[in-house]
Amino acid sequence: MKVDILASGSSGNCIALTTNETTILIDAGIAKTKIEKRLLEVGITPSSVKAIFVTHAHSDHIKGLPLANKYKIPVYAGEREWKNITCVEDELIRQIGVGGLFGCDDFLVTDFKVHHDAIDPRGYVVRTLDNFKASICLDTGKVDKEMLQHMKGSDIYIIEANHEPRMVEVSTYPNSVKARILSHIGHLSNEQTAVALSELVQGKSERIYLTHLSSNNNLPMLAEMTVKRELLKKGYHSGMHYELEVI
Repeated sequence: MKVDILASGSSGNCIALTTNETTILIDAGIAKTKIEKRLLEVGITPSSVKAIFVTHAHSDHIKGLPLANKYKIPVYAGEREWKNITCVEDELIRQIGVGGLFGCDDFLVTDFKVHHDAIDPRGYVVRTLDNFKASICLDTGKVDKEMLQHMKGSDIYIIEANHEPRMVEVSTYPNSVKARILSHIGHLSNEQTAVALSELVQGKSERIYLTHLSSNNNLPMLAEMTVKRELLKKGYHSGMHYELEVI
């Protein structure tokens, strides 16, 4: 499975997954024209995108959904999350219930609930027909046992490592924003992400992508070292037992 992180962070999120001739997008949170440009830069024709799966309806995840209208791409989102998505033509709307299974050419996609301040936010598990597995867990304030159960055994983990709590606490953000970020329906800290990955990684050469880093309240090296330190407790070394990339 080929992974292309077209955008990541509070300014926009968009992930392309490709196997054989099939590409799907997880979120479309940058302008339609930027998605088209970045797809072409990684060798993907926009018209070849078979589906878009939305994690939730915050603008940094759905800004570019008019792409679906242009290329007639089906868009999947939690059934209640559609209340806040108004830019997709009716015939392209696909409402999903928790735990649904969706066939998309060379992919099978299932969803799971996450914890974020949206109406009906989801994470996704994407499998190829030969059972290669990728898990995508973006905005969430915590990782619970049910989420771990869905994600375990993956070959690829795409997960947010949003912030370092101490940096949030001393930031210039209003207290209400700080409270939101640090809450159980906010975003994952580096430590939360590291602990979750220590429960998931089995040292079988998994690929890990740390995404959605805050530009104000995190540092790529800090996120990387926090995860590496936690996995080292299990005897796992980067480059030997797993591969890690910070986006």
